[in-house]
Amino acid sequence: MIDKKVWLVTGAGRGMGTDIARAALAAGHAVVATGRNPERVATAVGAHDDLLTAALDVTDPASVQAAVDAAVERFARIDVLVNNAGNFYAGFFEEITPEDYRAQVETNLFGPLDVTRAVLPVMRAQHSGLVVTISSTAGIVGQEFCTAYAASKFALEGWSESLTPEVAPFGIRTMLVEPGFFRTELLTQDSTRYAEPVIADYAERTRQTVTAWNGMNGQQGGDPAKLAGALVELADSAEPPLRWAAGADAVGAFEQKAQQLLAQADAHRELSRSLAHEDATAGA
Repeated sequence: MIDKKVWLVTGAGRGMGTDIARAALAAGHAVVATGRNPERVATAVGAHDDLLTAALDVTDPASVQAAVDAAVERFARIDVLVNNAGNFYAGFFEEITPEDYRAQVETNLFGPLDVTRAVLPVMRAQHSGLVVTISSTAGIVGQEFCTAYAASKFALEGWSESLTPEVAPFGIRTMLVEPGFFRTELLTQDSTRYAEPVIADYAERTRQTVTAWNGMNGQQGGDPAKLAGALVELADSAEPPLRWAAGADAVGAFEQKAQQLLAQADAHRELSRSLAHEDATAGA
């Protein structure tokens, strides 16, 4: 028998958020499923005695606090927070407007920060909790056409990793999830916004990239329902991982990045060691 917990999931109206909410309910947990349109969330997740749907826009701190208050009023606690809501502004750096760049970071970084800030007092009071943040392999490995998205996800990684020791004394854990390519709705018009092509030097590469991504939509190898089930299993374990590479391609991305970092550390080792003061003890 599992220990019944209360999950709060953002972006539960479609895609991976819906799958996570359903998986948590199927495992015997209570779920607060949130999204900008609570009616859409309720339809997507389906009726359940242990389900509460609530309006939550991660870019609106007032709606975030209202959703957290509703969760506590209904279930008296929040055990697992899943920061899932997000979107994707794609394009070459020079063509993404400053406004869109800021909007990307506002949703994908400051959104989870604001939700977590509202939930942490609840978790501290109960001396337990798990903050799960859905990142991406784009938070580990950058690539062209993804500067805004990768910037927001790399920032999430640093925030979560630094938050971990801050909240550990209160019995609160953190977990980063880096999915590879899963058959979600990320590449649909509802989630992805492409920069307006205005620079001729990028025009052909933009056309090729958008065509390739449109062709990939709905053909990704990963099954989001399986990811959701595995996520619930890990969250229920005694030692949830600090990072989880979700999918075989994500494991490959981790391994390749680790090898690159080791090679880069070694490439100029002697030059790096030479930078110490004469009276300092040099590192390895």
